[in-house]
Amino acid sequence: MYLIGYDIGSSSVKACLIDAVTGQMIASDFFPKTEMPISARHPGWAEQDPEMWWNNLKKAHNSVMQQAHIAGTEIKAIGISWQMHGLVLVNKQQQLIRPSIIWCDSRAVPYGEKAFKTIGEKKCLRHLLNSPGNFTAAKLAWVKDQEPRLYEEIDKLMLPGDYIAMKLTGEVTTTIEGLSEGIFWDFKRKEVSGEVMDYFGFDRTLLPEICPTFGKQGEVSSRAAAELGLKAGTPICYRAGDQPNNALSLNVLNPGEIASTAGTSGVVYGVLGQINYDRESRVNTFAHVNYTPEQTRLGVLLCINGTGILNSWLRKNILSAGMGYPEMNVLAARSPIGSKGISIIPFGNGAERILKNQDIGCAIRGINFNIHERSDILRAAQEGIVFSFQYGMEIMQEMGMPLQVIRTGKANMFLSPVFRQTLASISGTIIELYNTDGSAGAARGAGIGAGIYTSPAEAFASLQCTDLIEPEPHKQEQYAEAYARWKKHLMSL
Repeated sequence: MYLIGYDIGSSSVKACLIDAVTGQMIASDFFPKTEMPISARHPGWAEQDPEMWWNNLKKAHNSVMQQAHIAGTEIKAIGISWQMHGLVLVNKQQQLIRPSIIWCDSRAVPYGEKAFKTIGEKKCLRHLLNSPGNFTAAKLAWVKDQEPRLYEEIDKLMLPGDYIAMKLTGEVTTTIEGLSEGIFWDFKRKEVSGEVMDYFGFDRTLLPEICPTFGKQGEVSSRAAAELGLKAGTPICYRAGDQPNNALSLNVLNPGEIASTAGTSGVVYGVLGQINYDRESRVNTFAHVNYTPEQTRLGVLLCINGTGILNSWLRKNILSAGMGYPEMNVLAARSPIGSKGISIIPFGNGAERILKNQDIGCAIRGINFNIHERSDILRAAQEGIVFSFQYGMEIMQEMGMPLQVIRTGKANMFLSPVFRQTLASISGTIIELYNTDGSAGAARGAGIGAGIYTSPAEAFASLQCTDLIEPEPHKQEQYAEAYARWKKHLMSL
C-alpha cells in the first residue's frame, strides 16, 4: 500500500512515493532536469504553460513507479502541493484560456494596491488578513481589464494545484487554503469575500466548488488513469500550497511551531492559533492546512529575498576558484560571534516585504582594514541573514505567536553550523533538522486525508530528527549585542 505526492514548482515538478505502512520514502524524482522556462514578454511578467507542469508530472510519476517496481493499483491516495498565488483559467471545456500568471509576476500590483485603498485598509486586514497585493485576485483583475475577450471565455479560475487536480479527476474544485492565498477568503465571516468579488466585479460562478484540504477531493478519471498507469477511482485526498505544505512535511501544525527554508530566498512560516494580522502588512497570513471555520490555524509567512543569494554572491566574488559552500562554512566558523564588529544588511535582491516593500540594497558596515579578513565577512553575511529572520519573527511575536520550535530540512543555509547556531541562539528556540521535502509531505497528507492514518502524529511517526540545535545561553549576550548593532544599522538606512 503506497501513497504518492506531487509538488508542482516553478522550476520543476517532483514526485515522491511513500510506503503507507512504514512511512518510508521508497522513490522520488523530479523533471525537468533543467529549470522549466518562465516566459517574460514584458518586464515584471512571469508566465508558464500549465500543460508543461502536467507533462513533467507524468515523467516524474513514471520514474518513481519504475524505481519502486510497483503496480498502479497499489497507490491508495494522492496528494498535491503547488507554487502559491498563480492564476490558471479554463473554459467550459476545461481548456486553458491563456498561460498561467505565476507567483513572481508583478503586473497586478497596481490593481491590488488600488483595491486595498478603495475597499479600505482596515477592512482588508480585518477580513482578509492581507492587502490584495499581487495575489491571485489582483491577477484576475488584470486579465479582466487588459484581456476582456479572454475574460469572457472564463468558466473557472484555479490555483496551480487545482489545475493538476482537474487533470487527474476531470473536476474543478478548490480549497479554503487555496482561496485564502488568492485573497478570496473572508476570515471574519468565514466565507468567500463579498467585498473582493464585488469590488473587482467578479461573478461568483468563476470560483470552483470548495472541497476539504484533507479528505476525498475527487477520483482519478479513466483518462488520467490511462496516462499514468493508475487505477481509475484512486482518490485525491490532500491539496495545499507549497509553503503550508512544506510546514506539513515538517509536522508543523500547532501554534508556535515554525517551518523554515533558506535557499536563494528564505522563508519563516509560523502557525498562529488566533485571527490576527500585521497592521503594516510586513508578513502575509493565510489559512494553514488544518484551518477550518471551526478551528483557527493560520500560517504566517515571512519571506526574505536576500538569503542564499547573498551567500552565492560571496562565493562567486570573494572566494578562490574551486571553493564551495562547505569551505565557506569552515571559514565563517573561524570568526567569532559578532564577526569582530562587521554587520551585513542582506537586502540586495529586490524589495523586501518586511521593510514595507522598500528596496534598500545590501550594506556592509564596520569593516576595519587592519583587523578584518575574509572569514569575518563570511560570518557577518550568515549572521545578517539570521538577523533578518529574527527581525521578521519579532513581527510574528507581536501578532501573538509564541516561538516554540523551528523545524527545517537539512539543506542550503541550514548546512552551516554558524547559521543554524546563530538562529537558535538569537531566537532562543530549538531547531530540528529533517530529511524530507514537499512531495513527501503531500504524500503523507494524502494518507491523512484518506483515513489511512488516524492522525498527523501517526502519519509522521517515521519522520526522524537528524540534528538538534539548542540555544547557547552562556553566549546570549554576544549574540544580542551583534543583533542590536545590526538592527541599529538597518534603522539608519
